[in-house]
Amino acid sequence: MENTAGRVSRPFQVTNRQVFTIALPMMIAHFSTPLVSLAATGVVGQLRNEVLIGGVALAAVIFDVLFTTFNFLRGATTGFTAQAVGAGDRRQEQRMLLGGILIALSAGLLILLLHVPIGHLGLAALDADGPVGDAAWTYYAWRVWSAPFALFNFVVFGWVIGRGEAMTALLLQVVLNALNLFLAFAGVLWLGYGLAGAGAASLIAEGMTAVIGAVLILRRTDRELWEWPDLSALKRMFSVNRDMMIRSFALLIGLSFFTRQSGVLGTDILAANTVLLRYYFLGVAFLDGFATAAEQLAGRAVGAFYRPAFERVIKLTTLWGVAMALAVSAVFFLTGPMVVALIAPIPETQALAHTYLPYAAIMPLIGVIAFQMDGVFIGATWSREMRTLMLASLAFYFAAWAVLQPLFGNHGLWIAMLLFQGARSVFFRLTLPKLADRTFSPAASP
Repeated sequence: MENTAGRVSRPFQVTNRQVFTIALPMMIAHFSTPLVSLAATGVVGQLRNEVLIGGVALAAVIFDVLFTTFNFLRGATTGFTAQAVGAGDRRQEQRMLLGGILIALSAGLLILLLHVPIGHLGLAALDADGPVGDAAWTYYAWRVWSAPFALFNFVVFGWVIGRGEAMTALLLQVVLNALNLFLAFAGVLWLGYGLAGAGAASLIAEGMTAVIGAVLILRRTDRELWEWPDLSALKRMFSVNRDMMIRSFALLIGLSFFTRQSGVLGTDILAANTVLLRYYFLGVAFLDGFATAAEQLAGRAVGAFYRPAFERVIKLTTLWGVAMALAVSAVFFLTGPMVVALIAPIPETQALAHTYLPYAAIMPLIGVIAFQMDGVFIGATWSREMRTLMLASLAFYFAAWAVLQPLFGNHGLWIAMLLFQGARSVFFRLTLPKLADRTFSPAASP
């Protein structure tokens, strides 16, 4: 099918089954990731030392900033790959994969080169000193060596997801998280290495998963189609990656700021909020399953230049995403006290976590459209708009915090976070129709 501008459309159907074929495996994959973080927090919590819990929480913020900032590697690779699949262009798929790998390895080695000043700067920004700062550094100093492996794995996951191979992505994620969890238990509790054991567990798990990913790439690509990206492809790749990096960094600033302000309010508040955020990320995994389906299918529709499929993706992922958000929030309210008691055996931490549990429980409902829109924008590689809207949402969050936390303390901090998620949902969804009109216009560039 060819339009008046010469663009070739490649029609395909989007069904509930296709959405769930991607969403269900990715729910399990995403679910296992915060489950490992939750379990790791629980492992350290069994040592019954708030200093160690706080140290891991603060060091984790540094890795959130480092690794999740570079999560654009996964998102950009997913978008480029899905569009190449939609266009039926294997050569372009492998060209963009190679570019992503080179960026990942270069960034990972740069992190290792600068890891000492990065660590000190991060801990200083978080006001982590004394025993909590020492604990955070112990964990950081081991885990930071996983950087090249972790960033390489982002590219592999993005490539596999972009190809629509959700079960393969699930298996890779399960291997990574199972290794991480087993080694964390072994290092912290069985061998008695404490936080050093927890950090080393992440290093070994990321390295072994990277080896599996490299073998997978070699087996599922065509050696005759490997070629360096041309100048136009490189410019587009760096432009999209730059914008997605800014977007990811803005998101992490919001989450890191929440953790930092929790610490300002006291060690007990920091521990309670950390437990609730870990539990929240566990529930968000289910919403991310539909966001991943939106990434692959929306990207494929853009590559195929077929708007009916794109519109169908929006409709189905909205329907199932909202339904899942309702279920997740209900489960939070019902199981929250039990989970908090399991993770945090310290009575003071439990009491505070119970007080602020309702905020974490309703956050999936507030943010479900934001997660879905993240998927759509990533798949369509609308990176510039994604960056701008995320920065606007972050500014709204800071403005809300400046008013609410001085008035209501930790309640105000949680309300500001809810407003951050809500702003993302509203801003992105209102911008969607205009971007879709531009992308599927007969005059749009291929």
